[in-house]
Amino acid sequence: MMLLGRGLDARDNQTRQIQDAVSNVEKHFGELCQIFAGYVRKTARLRDKADLLVNEIYAYAATETPNLKVGLKNFADEFSRLQDYRQAEVDRLEAKVVEPLKSYGTIVKLKRDDLKATLTAKNREAKQLSQLEKTRQRNPSDRHIIAESELQRASLDATRTTRQLEETIDNFEKQKIKDIKNIFSEFITIEMLFHGKALEIYTAAYQNIQNIDENEDLEVFRSSLYPPDYQSRLDIVRANSKSPLQRTGSLKSSLRTVQQISSSMLRKDEEEEDEEEEDEEEEEEEFDATKEVR
Repeated sequence: MMLLGRGLDARDNQTRQIQDAVSNVEKHFGELCQIFAGYVRKTARLRDKADLLVNEIYAYAATETPNLKVGLKNFADEFSRLQDYRQAEVDRLEAKVVEPLKSYGTIVKLKRDDLKATLTAKNREAKQLSQLEKTRQRNPSDRHIIAESELQRASLDATRTTRQLEETIDNFEKQKIKDIKNIFSEFITIEMLFHGKALEIYTAAYQNIQNIDENEDLEVFRSSLYPPDYQSRLDIVRANSKSPLQRTGSLKSSLRTVQQISSSMLRKDEEEEDEEEEDEEEEEEEFDATKEVR
């Protein structure tokens, strides 16, 4: 009887330990599943916000100067391409991380059913042991033998069920460790693939922005502010907007020019008069000479 009692206590301790292990997995895997699912939802919302950002960049680019327009459009193209990879990230996380964790809800339920069967067999064994004690105290030999026989069957049933549970929980523990390794390895791999692609795409997007020619776009913008004949009108305005001092200086300069032209013309007239007088003197001399010859 003492041996049966100790065996029953040992199985009780073992069952409680298994229950604690299953409850621990149920609690923490449930929390991990909820948090990872939230992480995936946040990533999906980030993708949606990024799509809105891409559309707004396209709309804004259409209103801008040529270089800025091209740079923004190329940036939006790259950023849009990144969202395709983000969508793939969401799908993979859902399939490789969230779903395996979610499946542990069913696995834990099955383990609890196994525990329930073990507890039922253990309780039956404890009941038979109690009945045997009572029968022995009454000491009728035939009923004593029947009670021992029933206790033996109950003990065998409890032992078999406990052994099956031990094998089941051992496989459960082994599979749990393997699944944890796989789930977190998949999570890291998926994130590395996405962020590796993100780095590549962000590098191209950054280069597109840096290639925008600020000076050329600034010239285009300045040209758009003024009509084609603006420069000629600007010259007129500048001429009319000279200060009195500038206008006086300009008038003096004009007067000097007129004086120079007048002096030049006067000198020219005097030279022509001198030439005419010389010609007349020569003609008179020739005429006198002719008269003398006659």
